[in-house]
Amino acid sequence: VTYKDGVYDITDFIMDHPGGNRIMLAAGKAVDPFWRVYQQHLSRGNATKLLERMQIGILDPADVVAAKPGDDDDPYASDPERHPGLVFHNVKPCNAELPPDLILDNWITPNAFWFIRHHHPVPVLDATSTRIDIKGLGVKHLTLDLNDLIHRFTSAEVVCTIQCGGNRRGEFDKLEETSGISWGPGAMSTARFKGALLRDVLIFGGLLTPQTAERDGVKHIVFEGADGMEASIPVHKALSPYVDVLLAYEMNGEPLPTEHGAPVRAVVPGTVGVRNVKWIKGIRASAGEAEGPWQRGIAYKGFSPAVKSLEDFDEEAIAQILSIQEQPVTSVILEPSEGSTSELDEVTVRGFAWSGGGRGIARVDVSADGGKTWRTAELKEGSEQEPHKAWAWTFWEADMPLPEVGEFELCCKASDASYNTQPERPESIWNLRGLNNNSWSRVRIRRVE
Repeated sequence: VTYKDGVYDITDFIMDHPGGNRIMLAAGKAVDPFWRVYQQHLSRGNATKLLERMQIGILDPADVVAAKPGDDDDPYASDPERHPGLVFHNVKPCNAELPPDLILDNWITPNAFWFIRHHHPVPVLDATSTRIDIKGLGVKHLTLDLNDLIHRFTSAEVVCTIQCGGNRRGEFDKLEETSGISWGPGAMSTARFKGALLRDVLIFGGLLTPQTAERDGVKHIVFEGADGMEASIPVHKALSPYVDVLLAYEMNGEPLPTEHGAPVRAVVPGTVGVRNVKWIKGIRASAGEAEGPWQRGIAYKGFSPAVKSLEDFDEEAIAQILSIQEQPVTSVILEPSEGSTSELDEVTVRGFAWSGGGRGIARVDVSADGGKTWRTAELKEGSEQEPHKAWAWTFWEADMPLPEVGEFELCCKASDASYNTQPERPESIWNLRGLNNNSWSRVRIRRVE
């Protein structure tokens, strides 16, 4: 690894690293960006002292890859710099997930490690000049800027987990190839968002109640993004006093990063990530869903496992299939990792659980024998959320016996506040778009002598 202008061989230190094998995320790279997030490396001073003993050279400036000047012909040339510790699936457009090894480090995900899901280049918007156009059925035409949202409306905060519809698609791909990014379990993250309530803005515009919305024929609220993205949510969710849909301008106590939608993005708690439109430029009250592939096309629609091709589906048939809004309950084992070994007769299993629609986690069951017998996990961070406004994930852990030498299949399943639970096998929910994989999470480990 490198740090500043030094080159270091940390091979013999890997086993002693307090953070375990996650140090390998920096292998062949600079540790500087990791230490900017995990600042204890610098504040305590111990890490730099340890590193000094492992120095093997000085970085020749000629070996440093210079930043390339912006290419006016490259629409991605002005995209933000990203943390190298993310798991990148694409760069143009950027799609990167939170590394599984880091998920449990922070219940609220640091901004630098938030998963990235883009369909286009990141728009570069001037916060002082960007305007949001609000119009549509039953709404007087308004134009608001960031200053209006901050000063004319009471601010609200929501701690919310946002999950991509394709999270865990990679497990489907092992059965049969789907179409889309082969995400692991890290296409989701949690943040504390601050902003103006969408319902306050709509009420200010004249859309006062669900009753007046029904009178005016309003069924959906459409978000228009500066990147060309459009998506919509049902009007009852937008106006509900129990959902707290935000027009967010802060994320984890900082101004919303450009990467994640600055100056203003939609945050729709408990709803699939694609509806949380970034770089908001317009809001429209409508009788119909948003136009375009992300709402009316196949991109975020759940097909039967029997459907292997869309040859027999015309545009009208696809339009009749419900677009994903709230997502089903899910849970994932993060520790130990696949293929781990242990000499102990007990292993601590840790992971997260989450359900859409604000449905809290009632229970997580964990098995060490492939689902024959179960133990109930202890719910940790996130378990204190209100059962029907649990917008963020819940961490959990369980101590599981390994009574003899051999291989064990760990698995987990969560039940939410409505007592929905996860399906046992991915085969029963496989779909050609690879969406909503919430089958039992499975990890094989071995106890050795």
